[in-house]
Amino acid sequence: MSIKAALVDLSGTLHVEDQPTPNAVEALKRLRDSGVAIRFVTNTTKESRQTLLNRLLTIGFQLQKEEIYSSLSAAVSYVNKNNLNPYYLVSKDARTDFPDNDDKRPLDSVVVGLAPDEFYYENLNKAFNILLNNKNAKLVAIHEGKYYKRKDGLALGPGCFVKGLEYAAGVESILIGKPNEYFFKNALIDGVNVDECVMIGDDVKDDIMGAMKIGLKAIQVKTGKYLPDIKAEPPPTALVDNFCEAVDWIIKNK
Repeated sequence: MSIKAALVDLSGTLHVEDQPTPNAVEALKRLRDSGVAIRFVTNTTKESRQTLLNRLLTIGFQLQKEEIYSSLSAAVSYVNKNNLNPYYLVSKDARTDFPDNDDKRPLDSVVVGLAPDEFYYENLNKAFNILLNNKNAKLVAIHEGKYYKRKDGLALGPGCFVKGLEYAAGVESILIGKPNEYFFKNALIDGVNVDECVMIGDDVKDDIMGAMKIGLKAIQVKTGKYLPDIKAEPPPTALVDNFCEAVDWIIKNK
């Protein structure tokens, strides 16, 4: 077995809100010292990349902004590439990563991320009508997570709102983030083959099954949104208690 690179999930794996998972700060340093290349991959859409970087630096992690590849970044690229003029159901902070709307053009798409303060009836109804009244309108799901981990427990993710808009407007969403194959392939580090890379994450579908589908090894951690009754199929390469133990496994097997 040869492991040259690691894709590391953030929320629920490396940290939960403003708390690192057990010994994660020190473990990240050990992983870097081992010579394994690192990229942080996340479906976090509530925060801009700069805000996310600042949070991680504040709680003790050492990383560069360029090492973070997020579904938010991928969605910004998608909007720009397709010259879209979307209606955004994203947080105010996440909205700062996207281009300004063109007031001279009609809204031609809906972009949905994790936006607890924006998911109320009038906003959802406006999104519904944009999709209903323009047969070419795109519903862009930055991700479709069912739930995510907060300090007070699991919280509802954006997936149910995406599925509700699909159902009501009779459209299919375009998924940008994990577990999309496009996301994982674009997150790979140059010069590293798929079978030389391992994904570390807490989410069965988005992290583990999504990564293994394209040939990555996958280590599932029992932190964040991990639930013992929800199992990956096929099973992960390894199942460990936390990110620190995942690093131990990589160093032992690299």
